[in-house]
Amino acid sequence: MTFAPLKNDRFLRALKRQPVDITPVWMMRQAGRYLPEYRASRQKAGSFMDLCTNPDLACEVTLQPLERYPLDAAILFSDILTIPDAMGLGLYFETGEGPRFKKIVRTAADVAALPIPDVESDLGYVMKAVSTIRRELNGRVPLIGFSGSPWTLATYMVEGGSSKDFRHLKAMIYDQPEVAHQLLDKLAQTVIAYLNGQIRNGAQAVQIFDTWGGALSAAAYQEFSLRYMKQIVDGLIRDHDGRPVPVILFTKNGGLWLESMAATGCDALGLDWTINIGDARRRVGDKVALQGNMDPAVLYASPDTIRAEVKRILTDFGDQPGHVFNLGHGITPEVDPEHARVFIEAVHEFSRR
Repeated sequence: MTFAPLKNDRFLRALKRQPVDITPVWMMRQAGRYLPEYRASRQKAGSFMDLCTNPDLACEVTLQPLERYPLDAAILFSDILTIPDAMGLGLYFETGEGPRFKKIVRTAADVAALPIPDVESDLGYVMKAVSTIRRELNGRVPLIGFSGSPWTLATYMVEGGSSKDFRHLKAMIYDQPEVAHQLLDKLAQTVIAYLNGQIRNGAQAVQIFDTWGGALSAAAYQEFSLRYMKQIVDGLIRDHDGRPVPVILFTKNGGLWLESMAATGCDALGLDWTINIGDARRRVGDKVALQGNMDPAVLYASPDTIRAEVKRILTDFGDQPGHVFNLGHGITPEVDPEHARVFIEAVHEFSRR
């Protein structure tokens, strides 16, 4: 596949800790419910999963925030739970309840029965979305591909949906660790194939979302989450079409473990808002770039407050390469789109070199 040359590569340069003219910025969940045009596309699709599985509509919503804002990257519109769905668990969404599965994984037999999907056929709609988006971007900005981490995917598969305490999976890791490891290894193999498929189809960087790794103890995080993210990092295509393909690891509430995350061989760490980015920089040194880390709730505040918080984070990071500005987690549905604009424009204004 050949695509148009990249016109704005500051996001990729920052991830490799190279100098940039202004700090690049994108937002987790930048294509989402806070945008009226997204809500219109979702209505047209009929359901969230219909939106995810239609490559043309997935492309449409991926590009919507780029029509509004001077963002420095696009991120594939999809869902982390496409993988367990492709493993035959029957993903569906209950209104007001979030994701649910028709089949739940609780036993060694359940884990053994899980197939490793063929990503080009079982998840072909994602691969088609990636190549469609990359073509339609026409080199405007880089495209980020993504996956959930094995631990985070396992929480949904074992609990049967969202959970506050992850009691079934936590019971498994303490009582039947060998079963948990079999599940996580199968997921890691699938994520490697899934992200490599995205890279081959046009993703220029990838992010692993470890949304629930921060719910683990320090020892359990190393054994059941980070170990499998390192396995993925080791298995990824790191150079494609003559360019490096950077890898970002994001563990929500993972600020305690930055040094061991940086030692996985990834290119960047995503930070949530619970850690000072300057302290994080001092701890990991020049090993990795850092992405983050404004509290998404700041976007409910006044434009002046948003601008002040952007300036504070830029100052805390300091004048050195290796910063991608982002929120510390996804933008929330009730945010005024104009406040998102204030945020993005402030990053560019205050970081101009």
